[in-house]
Amino acid sequence: MEREKFGTRLGFILVSAGCAIGLGNVWRFPYITGEYGGAAFVIMYLVFLAIFALPALIMEFAAGRASQRSIARSYDVLEPAGTKWHAFKWLALAGNYLLMMFYTTVGGWMLAFVVKSASGEFVGLESSQVADVFNGLLADPVQLAVYMLIIVGVGVGVTRAGVQKGVERVTKVMMMALFVVLVALCVRAVTLPGAAEGLRFYLMPDFSKMFAGATLAEQLATFGDAVYAAMGQAFFTVSVGMGGMSIFGSYIGKDHTLTGEAVRVAGLDTLVALMAGLVIFPSCFAFGVEPGSGPGLVFITLPSVFNEMPFGQLWAVLFFVFMTFAALSTVIAVFENIMSFTMDQWGTPRKKACLVNGVLLAVLSMPCVLGFNVLAGFTVPGIGDIQAIEDFLVSNNILPWGGLLLVLFCTRKSGWGWEGFLAEADTGSGLKFPRWARGYVAYVIPVGMLIVFAMGYAPIIAKWAGLG
Repeated sequence: MEREKFGTRLGFILVSAGCAIGLGNVWRFPYITGEYGGAAFVIMYLVFLAIFALPALIMEFAAGRASQRSIARSYDVLEPAGTKWHAFKWLALAGNYLLMMFYTTVGGWMLAFVVKSASGEFVGLESSQVADVFNGLLADPVQLAVYMLIIVGVGVGVTRAGVQKGVERVTKVMMMALFVVLVALCVRAVTLPGAAEGLRFYLMPDFSKMFAGATLAEQLATFGDAVYAAMGQAFFTVSVGMGGMSIFGSYIGKDHTLTGEAVRVAGLDTLVALMAGLVIFPSCFAFGVEPGSGPGLVFITLPSVFNEMPFGQLWAVLFFVFMTFAALSTVIAVFENIMSFTMDQWGTPRKKACLVNGVLLAVLSMPCVLGFNVLAGFTVPGIGDIQAIEDFLVSNNILPWGGLLLVLFCTRKSGWGWEGFLAEADTGSGLKFPRWARGYVAYVIPVGMLIVFAMGYAPIIAKWAGLG
């Protein structure tokens, strides 16, 4: 059976960007930026994105396009005979499932807030009252399960329709709508009275905030935390390490070099993150809200901020529609990766793959739903509840290890090798991958990925040591 392809180059770029553009861009990025001093952190993040995450993104595209398979078979096709690189595909599959086991629930939160905003439930409420609404949502397993199942249903429905008629068509429309809504929100935010202070915080670097502390040791610790946060955010934002990008690489032709395509995808992803900051920081400063207030910024702080604006209910609805589209673009992309894995590995027809995986994903998402209410007492010290555990397994373990293995596979003679990778990456017209960067890619980037892995465990080990 002939492999499905994207209908257009724009479709490939938007779907790949949609996979990368997730809640991390508009939820995690702004509050981390706020925590580490605004523009100074943004600059560091952009540097790490260019020198650390982008090469890994190009490699994942290359593995997919060269093999014409998802990660289920890409290692099998490209590895030298007798090697066992293909065993790592099961780590990637586990990562995709684990990600969706909590991401579908969080996506459901966004959809719930669209409904609650549109119905006027937040009108006139203070932050503490908005928090009560959010906590009430978390405490209601039926409501959470319904919204989660809607998200799963959309993901299954779109992927069941195929690459061009489903994934490409729906994601293109959704991404274009996402940008229109985001531009409207940016214009509203930057024209608020008092927004200039937020823009100054966000766009004018203040490196002193990256060295906060009374002693040299405290200052170095703060800087180390900022470096780790920027490195981790850059790596996680392009979704490399679980095969999410190799599948889209397998759906495109060889007309254009992969370095140029990866720059476009990463550029769109970063643009959304930066524009989200243009919405959040001016809004927070205009109404005297702390921009580094953590994940509650989105679900508790911003609805009360929108209440202060003229036509605030409209802006709240638009914001949570934007957030829902950001979540769904990732859900659809990861669902497609899971479905294609099943199709490539076992020869399963698409409709059957969607049915089986859809049921499985719905069932596997229930522990996260129940983890906020019925199973709220189940926690791991230093990590947290069920959602935090699943997030930790993906973000702190599977993504860095998957990315490390990918880089090693593309640079070592025992794997696909540098020449094989370079030949595929440079096929077509456009920006070429720098051949001179082999040493850097082969040794420096893996060390950076190991640092991300080790630093992710540092606070947990400290917590456990304190308990002992």
